[in-house]
Amino acid sequence: MQKDIYVVGAIIQRNNKILCVQRADSAVNGADWEFPGGKIEPGETPEQALIREVQEEIGCVITVNQALDHTVYAYEFANVHLTCFLCELITGEPILHVHQAMKWLDTSEMSNLKWSPANLPAVEKLQKKDA
Repeated sequence: MQKDIYVVGAIIQRNNKILCVQRADSAVNGADWEFPGGKIEPGETPEQALIREVQEEIGCVITVNQALDHTVYAYEFANVHLTCFLCELITGEPILHVHQAMKWLDTSEMSNLKWSPANLPAVEKLQKKDA
């Protein structure tokens, strides 16, 4: 039986653009694009996990607003339960700590990237919302 992993992603918006980050080549799904975030640790709410993960991954403080999308994707290694939240950048300028690249993109430009499969439904929702 597959294990379940619960993760969160931050859809950080600034000047009508969204922060997109690229996984390291050596990571699972290496070189795929995603929203910053990560695993929910025991005792954390999804919002607390997202604030912590964004601080660790890109060195910024965010406010977590409403959830945009929840997806369960069956990877070979586990079932990943991803909840993506709309967020605002409060302090800091994103700096790469674990990712290899980042871009601020309009939703129309996001289709040009190879997204990690669990993130695709949120990307599609963002594009429909802005269409």
